Amino acid sequence: MNKIISPKGRSWSEVENELFTPEEIAASNLRVEIMVELTKARNERGISQRKLEELSGVKQPVIARMESGVTSPQLDTVLKLLAPLGKTLAVVPLDE
Repeated sequence: MNKIISPKGRSWSEVENELFTPEEIAASNLRVEIMVELTKARNERGISQRKLEELSGVKQPVIARMESGVTSPQLDTVLKLLAPLGKTLAVVPLDE
């Protein structure tokens, strides 16, 4: 049975919870957090996207699409961007 979903009068989180699994929501939020942190680090260091391309080997248009949320970054691409920005990837265990 198909349920009709109408966003009228409802919050985004209510609609989001009906459309996506908790895992999908968490993955999306993590991607956004990673890109926010990378963009923030780039801006704090005064590094242009072009300069970051030189430092990381990741093409500037790819960086721009990632920062604007147009594309979802691949892990290897994120890893290439971390070092020039003085960042590392920390793995934190999930609560059991």
